Amino acid sequence: MNAHFSFAPATGVGSMPGGDAREAAKTVTGSVEDFPYLAELPARGPGADMIGRTAGMLVELYARVEPSGWRIGDRPGRDTKRARSWLGEDLDALEEFTQGYEGQVKVQAVGPWTLAAALELKNGESVLSDQGACRDLTASLTEGIRLHLAEVQQRIPGAQLVLQLDEPSLTSVLRGQVKTASGYRTHRAVDRQIVEAALREVLGVHEGRPVVVHSCAPDVPFGLLRRAGATAISFDFSLLTERDDETIGEAVEAGTRLFAGVVPGTDGPLSDPAGSVMGVRTLWRRLGLRPGLLAESVTVTPACGLAGASPEYARKALAHCVRAARSLADNPE
Repeated sequence: MNAHFSFAPATGVGSMPGGDAREAAKTVTGSVEDFPYLAELPARGPGADMIGRTAGMLVELYARVEPSGWRIGDRPGRDTKRARSWLGEDLDALEEFTQGYEGQVKVQAVGPWTLAAALELKNGESVLSDQGACRDLTASLTEGIRLHLAEVQQRIPGAQLVLQLDEPSLTSVLRGQVKTASGYRTHRAVDRQIVEAALREVLGVHEGRPVVVHSCAPDVPFGLLRRAGATAISFDFSLLTERDDETIGEAVEAGTRLFAGVVPGTDGPLSDPAGSVMGVRTLWRRLGLRPGLLAESVTVTPACGLAGASPEYARKALAHCVRAARSLADNPE
C-alpha cells in the first residue's frame, strides 16, 4: 500500500498563459501559496510545450522539431537548447519568488506513455511502435527527472517536492487508440503490465515522497495508477461517470489523494466556491464515505492546465480553487 502523504488543499495543474516566466511565478506563488508549482508556458512556442519541455530533460536522447512533431535525433540541437533555456528561466523565476519558503512545491513532467505516443523515431513512426525504444525512453526520462528534481531541491532547499507525471494519452495507449504516422491505422494496445512497470520505474525516482499522475482524459485508470505507485491522482472531475465510483472509493480508502479538477481551465463565469465542489460532496455521499475524510482526501485544482486562459482568469481560477478547498474543509456535509 502507498504511504499516506498530506497534501495542501489547492494547487494548479501546470501550464499558465503568456510567455513571462516571472509573471507566471508571481501569480502561482501568490495564488496557491501553500502549494506552488513550476509553471509551464507553452505560448512561447516549441520547446515550451509539454512534450518539448520534457524532451529537453531526457538524458542521452535528444529530440528536434519536424513538421510532424517532435522527433528523436542523434545530438542536442537548437530545439533541445531552447527547451532547456526556457526551463532554466522558469526555475530562476520560481526560485526568486520562493526565497525562504518551506512547504510543498510541485514539478511536472510528461509521463513515459504520453511521451512515447508523441515522440517520433527516425523513421517517423511513434516510439510507441517499438518496445525497445519505449524501454530506452523510460530509462532516459527517469534519469532526466532525477536530475531535474535535484536541481529544484538545490534552488529551493526548504521545498518538499511533489512530482507530477502528465499522462493524458495513457487511456489511448492502453486501448490501442493512438494513430500511426499514416493516420490510417492505430498502434496496438500496450499490455497493462508493461504500462504499469514503466510508470512504476519513473515514479520510483521520487520513492518515499509524494507522486501525482495527472490525466484530463476520460476513463482514468485509477487502479493501475495506484498499483504503479501514484500517491495522488489528478483528473478532470466533470469527466467522471458512475462507472468510476468503485475504483475511486477503493483509492480513497487506500489513502490515495484525489486532485479534483473542478474549476474550468478557460475563461468563463466562476460559480461560488461552495458550488464548485458540490459535485465532490455528492460523490462522497454516493460512495458512503465519511464527510470528515473530504479535506484529508481531496486537493482542489483547475480541470486542466490554464495555458488557454487569460492571465486575469488564471489568477482568479487559482484563487477560486483555494476558496473552494476551504469551503470543503469548513462544510464537508
